[in-house]
Amino acid sequence: MLEIFSSNYGVLFDALLVTLGVTVCSLILGSLIGLLIAFFSIANIKVLNYFAYIYLAIVRGTPMIVQICILYFGISSILTLPQFWAGVIALAVHNGAYISEIFRGSIQSIDKGQMEAARSVGMTYPLGMRRIILPQAFKRAIPPLGNQFIILLKESALVAYIGMSDLWGTTMSIAGANYRPLETYMVTGVFYLVLVLLFTYAFSKMEKRFNLQTKV
Repeated sequence: MLEIFSSNYGVLFDALLVTLGVTVCSLILGSLIGLLIAFFSIANIKVLNYFAYIYLAIVRGTPMIVQICILYFGISSILTLPQFWAGVIALAVHNGAYISEIFRGSIQSIDKGQMEAARSVGMTYPLGMRRIILPQAFKRAIPPLGNQFIILLKESALVAYIGMSDLWGTTMSIAGANYRPLETYMVTGVFYLVLVLLFTYAFSKMEKRFNLQTKV
């Protein structure tokens, strides 16, 4: 393992940066999609409710690798996109479905009386949502969002199958060249494990910080 790491650490760290870039960009875009779908789900407009229901049913009812391939080759047939952004869009569309449920649950967990109080002092519904409801909902959403980020980090390995040189894609290339797949996969497994542990710790500290601010 050490020999494989020492002879390939340069390309592995470059691939690690690609994996982190894909994960972070996908989380940001997926959060925007998720927030929009969450609003569609709780809106009093049937068309938006149906759109959210169909979107969630399709995304949660089909394998992610199938969605990535369909979106990648579908986008490529209409618009030429770099593999990086094609992968980001595919991951964001998939994770947006699960993030939307996180946001929907967080928003609906806030006491309805708070919105009624905001409306009673002259706030419009959008203003009350932005100033009163969403700040509290975002704090409650941090733990499950952290968990979704960890899931997304591991799922990002699937973009290797559309030709991206992420951590897993680079690992397969190295394993194919050195004919030592088990050791190579173990090195990459350590990379993913360290990343997961670091981000788990970071989100845990963030959650505790917000809890302290809320109590104060």
